Amino acid sequence: MPSPREASSPELLSALSEAASGIKTTIETMLPLTDAPENKLVEAMRYATLEGGKRMRPFLVIECAKLFSVDVMRAKRVGAALEFVHCYSLVHDDLPAMDDADLRRGIPSLHKKYDEATAILAGDALLTLAFEVIADAETHHDPYVRCELTSLLAKASGMGGMVGGQMLDLLGETQSFDIGQISRLHRMKTGMLMSFACEAGAVLGKADDSRRKALRNYAFDLGLAFQVTDDILDVEGDPAKTGKEKGKDAAAGKSTFVTTLGAEQARMRAEMLVHQAIRHLHVFDSRADVLRAFAMYVLERRA
Repeated sequence: MPSPREASSPELLSALSEAASGIKTTIETMLPLTDAPENKLVEAMRYATLEGGKRMRPFLVIECAKLFSVDVMRAKRVGAALEFVHCYSLVHDDLPAMDDADLRRGIPSLHKKYDEATAILAGDALLTLAFEVIADAETHHDPYVRCELTSLLAKASGMGGMVGGQMLDLLGETQSFDIGQISRLHRMKTGMLMSFACEAGAVLGKADDSRRKALRNYAFDLGLAFQVTDDILDVEGDPAKTGKEKGKDAAAGKSTFVTTLGAEQARMRAEMLVHQAIRHLHVFDSRADVLRAFAMYVLERRA
């Protein structure tokens, strides 16, 4: 099992940097600027996807695809599609009707940079572009693979996944949630896209069910650990590093892992989840060492 020191190993940092650079280039190619009147929409989509971001979800697609010797360009295309979905959700979450956030990734949120109507349209366009990319034969020559990826992404991002989780998040502003409800909220809002990220690599490689299940379980525990650390950062984090306003959840009256368990118990839960996530990777032996190190990286993150 990786130690905290290994979480920032040169191999992991190199893989994260390479994935981020590759995804940025892929997104730039997919979102070229034009001379058309609607170019403002493209500019807004580029602002939402190219201005910062850790690219954790695309990184997971790429690393999981490596386990099955998948062509890296296919993995990058799926990673870019997933990043489009993730970024659309952030754009809409930041709107005044939702979280009403002025900052995202340390810069003005998209509706502050442009306007609310443009932000809504940019989010809509990013979501639909994601499925356009997934459905394209360039993503995979096998139509069955493309159909399965489309179905998995729809489930992960829709009412039973991210969007449903966001609805629960909004309800949490007026209702008190217990730890089980908080966990379910975040398994939907964060865990489902993490699960897609990991399983997509296996789908691209036409892996067997046991390996797909191992990656799904890794992703769910990792996604929950990510959210626990996010709740801790909302209370203790430095806005200069996190790129987000401090104390937003408390101000909104939301039940979080920290408000429910306390900071110390929340940290212990995050550690338990990360170690649990790592155990799911035993079927991949040393080939999954970067994924193991990434789990520790999530536990220790400060931004």
